Amino acid sequence: MSAFTARCVGLLVAAVVLLGAGFRFAYPELTLLGAAAGIAVGHAVLSAAWRPRLEVTRSADPDRVARGEPATMTLTVRNAGRLRAASLVAEDRCGDRAVPVPLLRLRPGRDMTVRYEVPTARRGVVPVGPLRVTRRDPLGLVALARPYGGTVPVWVHPRVHPLNAVPTGAGRSLDGRVDKVPHGSITFDSLREYVVGDELRRVHWRTSARVGELMVRENVDTSLPRIVLLLDNRAAAHPQRPGGVAESFESACEAAASVLVAAYREALPVVLLLVAPEPANLPAAGDDAAAHGPLDRLAAAGLADGGDLQPATTRLRRERLGDTLVFLTGPGGRDDLGTVGALRAAYPSVVVGVFGAAEPAPSGAAGLVVIDAADGAAFAAEWDGVRRW
Repeated sequence: MSAFTARCVGLLVAAVVLLGAGFRFAYPELTLLGAAAGIAVGHAVLSAAWRPRLEVTRSADPDRVARGEPATMTLTVRNAGRLRAASLVAEDRCGDRAVPVPLLRLRPGRDMTVRYEVPTARRGVVPVGPLRVTRRDPLGLVALARPYGGTVPVWVHPRVHPLNAVPTGAGRSLDGRVDKVPHGSITFDSLREYVVGDELRRVHWRTSARVGELMVRENVDTSLPRIVLLLDNRAAAHPQRPGGVAESFESACEAAASVLVAAYREALPVVLLLVAPEPANLPAAGDDAAAHGPLDRLAAAGLADGGDLQPATTRLRRERLGDTLVFLTGPGGRDDLGTVGALRAAYPSVVVGVFGAAEPAPSGAAGLVVIDAADGAAFAAEWDGVRRW
């Protein structure tokens, strides 16, 4: 993107006026001055149009942090040209701010490295880049800006609060019993033929003697707690937004992240769902195994206008994704506790976290365990008190 400065515009006007007056009134001095002004503008355009060959690489350390933790961006700019040194004005985009990058007398084949802190005070995905390089002529008449390099996202996850335990599971034995167990149990499932490598203690000798070949027991864990997190990201559920930030939604995201991390720590299956549709164009998350995992989705989650709780509850009732349902909402979601309570037939344990409400929800509303919390830390403290439902 090119920009002609006020000095350049004035010089152009002067060149036209001087040339016109010189030719009109036969004053060679005026014509010479006008020609000199025009030549100066032409030289400025050519000088600014020179495109330096720059190679830009960047890396974030780390590229995923919890809210408030430090993250550093390392930017390396290399002059890949061979003819001349580059003295340029550059700035790197980091979220909604510009970081100056000095490129003074960057010789051919040389590079320079700049490091700066990435803001992580708010949850979200911070796009860093591209590098914006501005080329100016010596007279300051023309400035031409070009982007270099791509964009690297830094994922700022919600703050995680420690939870001492996760919910109990519902043990569904093959004989039809349903019991609550804290960490799952091993239940006999079937018999199969022995293969090399099977432990002999798993051989079912009575069946082996009857069929004439070794048979081993297959066991499954039928009562491993399965948690379903339903995060209410409807704008109507979080109407209070001082300073443009819905603190109740930020607290709900922190609570969701805390439950996720606690479940991962105990190797328990957990599913994260959002009421309103998630962004379809998430930034590339890299080649690691955690690409676009639940914590990345929480970092990118935002409030959506509209949205209906009914499709989400219909899916939960139809698919029965787990045995413990955790619904996290704001003050505007208290009117939907009856809809969530109707899921108790499909989910033995249903817990609702309401954040930022002026008044607590009625005790035992819709037969649910309701946690009224001011923020994620308060939710974690209450969670440990009601974890055995």
